[in-house]
Amino acid sequence: MSQGQSSTMPPRSTMRGSKPPKRPKPKKRKSKLKVFFITLFFLLLGLMLAIAGWLSYLLLKTDEAFDTISIVDETIVTPVPVKESVKKKPVSMVIMGIDSRSGGGGLNTDVLMVASFDPESKSASIVSIPRDTLIEVDGYRGRKANRFYADFFMAARNEGKDKEEAAIAAKEEFRNVLGKLFGIDVKYATLVNFKGFEDTVDLLGGIDVYVDMRMKYTDSHDGTNIDLQKGEQKLDGKQTLDFVRYRQSNDGTNMSSDFDRNRRQSEVVGALVDKLMTVGGVSKIGSIIEKMSENVQTDMPEKEISRMINTYLGIKSSDLTFMPLEGNWKSPFVYINEESLQKARNELQAKMGMPVDAAE
Repeated sequence: MSQGQSSTMPPRSTMRGSKPPKRPKPKKRKSKLKVFFITLFFLLLGLMLAIAGWLSYLLLKTDEAFDTISIVDETIVTPVPVKESVKKKPVSMVIMGIDSRSGGGGLNTDVLMVASFDPESKSASIVSIPRDTLIEVDGYRGRKANRFYADFFMAARNEGKDKEEAAIAAKEEFRNVLGKLFGIDVKYATLVNFKGFEDTVDLLGGIDVYVDMRMKYTDSHDGTNIDLQKGEQKLDGKQTLDFVRYRQSNDGTNMSSDFDRNRRQSEVVGALVDKLMTVGGVSKIGSIIEKMSENVQTDMPEKEISRMINTYLGIKSSDLTFMPLEGNWKSPFVYINEESLQKARNELQAKMGMPVDAAE
């Protein structure tokens, strides 16, 4: 093109035969999203497998624990049908606390409760019995409440039964005694070593309670060393047990009656139930069951234990009605107040779905 001639030609890029300019390639968004979802899928799959593995382990451990806790030979005893089980029908049981530490109380049941559970309302009524209560029912010699199980156990041993057979026999006899006392069918009996109670509180990280008095007591014979200040506080397993069992100081002051101890038992049970239902508590159920298998013994069949836990797992302290059996102390016994006994009977019978006073 000569100088001065105006340029009328199009730009080279639009000339015939020239290729259009290449546009930048879009980013591979689809590829990146694909990688993301594949990664997410495998992460979720891994999490699901981990949860499944944990649940399988938990089921295995709880099955082993239930087998240890139950002293019933399910190859001999007829299985309980589902329609007759604790999952469908109310049930009553006696819960006994013993101290089997070296130098401790042997088989005397220092904590004694009778509980009726209703699966429809997911609630329970619990009657606590002072350990020194004189119990007199037809067919049995009267004695302190905390002596029955030990006496029945030793009688069975003297008859030649082994320890497991004696434990089953003693539980059955004591159930009969309490069934006559309250006019209900006490179907099962559970024996809890205080060590298991301590361990459970510790696994839950302690519980918050109000200590109602200064508690100071030592006993070199069984290693007791109670030292609690008055006031609201968090107690570990040992301290909680000290709080429940405290009777008096070494100098005889700051006395605590059986009725005081029963009230504390109710407070502690309520606090434990609520702590167990927290996120932290639920996550430790497997460990608690495994630990309790070393310290709990019951004549409830293994399958019924599993149904019981599944049925009442979500129970709260507000679902529990506590009723202490009251009476008058006249050494060496607590003599039951008839009005208090009748209220306890009515409460337990009502929870069992029975017409009040229907049982003799």
